[in-house]
Amino acid sequence: MAKKTLDIRDKTIFDGIFVKYLLKFLYLSWFKITGWTSIVSAKDGAGITIAAPHTSNWDIVYALGAAIIGDVKIYFSIKDSWCRIPIIGRLILWLGAIPIDRSSSGQVVQIKQFVERHKNKRIFFLFTPEGTRGDVAKWKTGFYHVAQDCGLPIFLAKVDYRTKTSGVFHSFQLTHDKASDIESIQASYKRVYARYPEKQFPSYAGPLPEISELEARVMQAMYSLRGKATQTEIAAKAKFDELSTEMLEFLVEKGILEKVQRVEGGISVLTYKLTVTGNGCLLHLRPTLV
Repeated sequence: MAKKTLDIRDKTIFDGIFVKYLLKFLYLSWFKITGWTSIVSAKDGAGITIAAPHTSNWDIVYALGAAIIGDVKIYFSIKDSWCRIPIIGRLILWLGAIPIDRSSSGQVVQIKQFVERHKNKRIFFLFTPEGTRGDVAKWKTGFYHVAQDCGLPIFLAKVDYRTKTSGVFHSFQLTHDKASDIESIQASYKRVYARYPEKQFPSYAGPLPEISELEARVMQAMYSLRGKATQTEIAAKAKFDELSTEMLEFLVEKGILEKVQRVEGGISVLTYKLTVTGNGCLLHLRPTLV
């Protein structure tokens, strides 16, 4: 006998004023005592939100706290078996669970229809691309297709146990080059420290390098140029009167920029290119990019 499909609740914990503000007070107090900080660097409206790395059930607790403190309604994906447990299942659905049954061929359509119905509200639809708290070798990319089909940005959320920060740090606009987009997003998560870093994917690559605001402007100019650019072209895009070679060399040494020789009219011209690592770092430095 086929299992009954579980419905996603329209009304959740976030729609109860008393409970919402009680929990907000409790989370604010808890975060202050334990030294945690909540961040929400995302535009108004709905977004497909990914949270990584995911190595512990505590990740959901901290993500929920950042959402409540930031007055954001979230829905999160979870195995549907959890939602079928008596009493506990009802509680999980009330907290905003999107029950995932990977054996159901029609569930993707159900999720897309639900997202479409709520896309004009300030709601974050939370997915964990690793799909499990255990070791993985790649991400599940269903979140990308939902975002693409619904015309929504992908909000990048983190729970960083080194810096004690939780929330959305970037609103990623899809370029429709899936491989490149996923590569850039994953590069940003190499700078997030999980509760159990030995289990996280992609592997932790250390904290963000020290980058000044001027250097961040160079990186953003390179992102906008979408290719190889000369020192003069970068300076013009970044609106600098002058761009020092030393600054570019510093970013090359950090692995953020790459030198590339370009031939124009038989003459070799030195250009620079933003690396995947540079893309990943930039997503932490800017809430949005165009």
